[in-house]
Amino acid sequence: MGSGTKRHSKPSRHTRRAQATRNKLLDAARSLFAEKGFNLTSIDDITKRADVGKGTFYYHFSNWEEIIEALVTRMLDELLAVMEENCRDISDLKGILDALIGAHIKFFCNRWEDFVLFFQSRTELTLEQSYESIETPFLEYLKRVEDILAPTIQRQLPQPILRRIACAVVGFVSGYYSFASIVSQEEDVDQTFRSLRGAMVASLARFIQEATPPLETEEQNPGGINLT
Repeated sequence: MGSGTKRHSKPSRHTRRAQATRNKLLDAARSLFAEKGFNLTSIDDITKRADVGKGTFYYHFSNWEEIIEALVTRMLDELLAVMEENCRDISDLKGILDALIGAHIKFFCNRWEDFVLFFQSRTELTLEQSYESIETPFLEYLKRVEDILAPTIQRQLPQPILRRIACAVVGFVSGYYSFASIVSQEEDVDQTFRSLRGAMVASLARFIQEATPPLETEEQNPGGINLT
């Protein structure tokens, strides 16, 4: 083999075993957070569910909040990938809103525990004493929602207003999926509540139009938004 050829070695057995153990801890924490919530889940609960010792936990995570951050970051990274794919090549506001809702439904449809994690994370951001470990990945997620929405709003908006709109979209999505998945007995909850989804898109578009400050020079389209 020539000196210019790079050899890609496989991870060692120790590395693979360490990653498998880390994943066991993450999966245990994920299921417990869905069952009991953040505050009622202890490190002892997590290690017992994962069937490992407490020292093993501290080998992989410095503290309790670090495993929450790892879970939320992993979940949101995977969700963002689905959002990017679902929203590609869509340039109108209603279309992008529907695509954003569709991306979340596609992602969470068989991942109830991840949805509970998402819901709890979003709720924590509104509390006076929330987990700092959640704030960074969730705010990055909100920023990406803003970036996806902004090109469909045909004028420059102040960042606080754009953030308000992104939060509204996330809140609508969360409420829709919570309602649809709890009420529906069907496997395809989105198909069952398709008309509700359409009403949500229309309501969100109207909310964005009303939340967008009008320009004095705009006579025909006060909001400057393409709603087609």
